Amino acid sequence: MSERVFFLPASRARVTEAIRRIEAMTSAEIVVAVRRVSGHYRHADYLFGFVASMILLGVLLFHPIEFEITTMPLQMVLVFVAASFVCAKVPPLRRLLVAKSLRRAAVVKTARAAFVEQGITRTRGRSGILVFVSTFERTVEVVADIGIDPSRLGDPWKQTLQALNNALEHGVDFEAFLRAFEGLGPVLSPTLPRQEGDTNELPDEVA
Repeated sequence: MSERVFFLPASRARVTEAIRRIEAMTSAEIVVAVRRVSGHYRHADYLFGFVASMILLGVLLFHPIEFEITTMPLQMVLVFVAASFVCAKVPPLRRLLVAKSLRRAAVVKTARAAFVEQGITRTRGRSGILVFVSTFERTVEVVADIGIDPSRLGDPWKQTLQALNNALEHGVDFEAFLRAFEGLGPVLSPTLPRQEGDTNELPDEVA
């Protein structure tokens, strides 16, 4: 399934409906944010461009046909630029050239910034949760406010977080993501049950 599925209006509407079902079970406030990419990976583009230009240099130097030496620098520059551009526009290739640890770190940093920027800390009970989806990195980062103690949620919480990431890690599976996401309701409700008079403090629409 294409990563673009997360950006389709119909998909975003289904996530919004899922948020409302979860919040009907718990006092936690759920926010979902989806981004195409969380980091800047120009180094991967330049690496691919460099390798392509070195391959071209080898061809120019060792091919039986003689090439005009004065045009070689320009040809190498053009190949470097073209290959860098291709890498930037082909996510699977770019992803292959970026270490998993770097991708993960970029998602964590961007998710925490989004958590603050979207005002998720402003709930009365400090019970906001951001589910941050970054499709290029194929990673889901869940950021919980201080009113939520993951240690009290136990293994079901950990298993749900793993299921969310599994839905993207080896290929985007939107249906699996939705199933895992809706699993937050039963996980949160025992320790954070919905209270009488609870109001919706944060937007349900996907950011």
